Amino acid sequence: MSTATPTPHWRRTVVLALIMGAQLMLVLDTSIVTTALPRLITDLGFTPASLSWVQNAYVLAFGGLLLLGARIGDLVGRRRVFVLGVAVFAVASLVAGLATSVPILLIARVLQGAASAFAIPSTLALLVDANPEPEQRGRAIAIYSAVIGAGASVGIIVGGFFTDLLSWRWGLLINVPIGLIVIILAPIFLKETARKRGGFDLVGALMITVGMTALVYGLIEASSFGWASPVALISFVLAAVLVVSFVLVERKTREPIVPLSLFASVTRSGAYIARILTVGATFSTFFFLSQYLQEVLHFSALLAGLSFIPLTGMFFGTVYIVGPLVKRFGREQLLIASLVVALIGMAWLSTLSANTAFLPGIVLPLLVLGVGQGVAIILLTQLGMADVPAEQAGAGSGLVNTAHQLGGSVGLAVLTGLFIAAGGTGASAAGQVAGYQTVFHVAAGFFALAIVVAAVMLAAGRRALRANCDSTNRGVDTRRTQV
Repeated sequence: MSTATPTPHWRRTVVLALIMGAQLMLVLDTSIVTTALPRLITDLGFTPASLSWVQNAYVLAFGGLLLLGARIGDLVGRRRVFVLGVAVFAVASLVAGLATSVPILLIARVLQGAASAFAIPSTLALLVDANPEPEQRGRAIAIYSAVIGAGASVGIIVGGFFTDLLSWRWGLLINVPIGLIVIILAPIFLKETARKRGGFDLVGALMITVGMTALVYGLIEASSFGWASPVALISFVLAAVLVVSFVLVERKTREPIVPLSLFASVTRSGAYIARILTVGATFSTFFFLSQYLQEVLHFSALLAGLSFIPLTGMFFGTVYIVGPLVKRFGREQLLIASLVVALIGMAWLSTLSANTAFLPGIVLPLLVLGVGQGVAIILLTQLGMADVPAEQAGAGSGLVNTAHQLGGSVGLAVLTGLFIAAGGTGASAAGQVAGYQTVFHVAAGFFALAIVVAAVMLAAGRRALRANCDSTNRGVDTRRTQV
């Protein structure tokens, strides 16, 4: 009897490096232009009011199309959609890096976001397919999660380097050679998934795409003009109507764009919610701490970027400790512990002042945050994909990434509004510091809510385990009676 030949270690390593390189390229573009924004005012003629759209154009297309990209990957082949997405992303990066006007750069950023929305859901699904053994899969997902979690901070570091030493354009142009390498190697090392027969839920696709776009746009407006802004309120109402209608449509269609069965598990649903809260808190660290370092402590763009190395290092370092800790304590228990550690780090960071010394006042909280957030993101990725059928891996990956993107958008909108309300945009250093303190206090509250969600997940898991044990015991007793 023949047995299947296991995939050689070197080949799994190449697959992992290929997917991680592409994933990092795609996710760090959400933040790589952060440190370059002031240069765009002088180079391309952006106004301070329009500058936010360099970021928002990418986020809007990315958040709105994620679930659609996941579904198309499941239907026509994940490798095919992944390669096409990377190709479009590379071309859009070239256009953005060579842009000579505001409209060209914004159009290129929209194309980058749309391409990412199609490529990213396939990355996790392809990684799962390439690592069938549970231990291999767990390690691969841990590295994948670290890349997602650290992507924004890596983007700030890379962006600061290029902005200060070369040009902000190189932060975009570097994607072109990386994209070409992925396009060449992906057909050689990545297995294609079979095309699926069946209809495409066009109505559902339109509803969720427009609904997610309206939600992200409303959050963008709320962060800029307040939660009472008419445009923001209309966007939220439209998003709510479309999402509710989408759920009703998906319950009846034979080929749903998002199988609602993915939400049947308390573990998976809890992982999505906890991820939104965790990423909302994490993203504030990147966005607001970068501003604090430059505006209050007067760091250069490069130095501000390099300041995130402790956080980034902890993100990647947690890859090596999660596996042994899970075996000893269990995922839900470890998740609660990691969120508590992250809460401590964020609360510590909220004590900063105008005179805080970088060492130890910033470095040590970042190290604590990096450990807590790094472990939490890895576990939330694993729990978000727990027991997802192979044929729904793309949709499951899409939901994990949608929760990640939604967390960043919601967190940034909420915390920006609070930052403004606390006087953070004022001219005085005291007002700015008060704004940053408020932001990090509320971000710590996000972690506290995530701990509550994780506790509910743990309790639900224990109830399910007891129910299974009781069912097994009743079956044994019945068989004994019959004997």
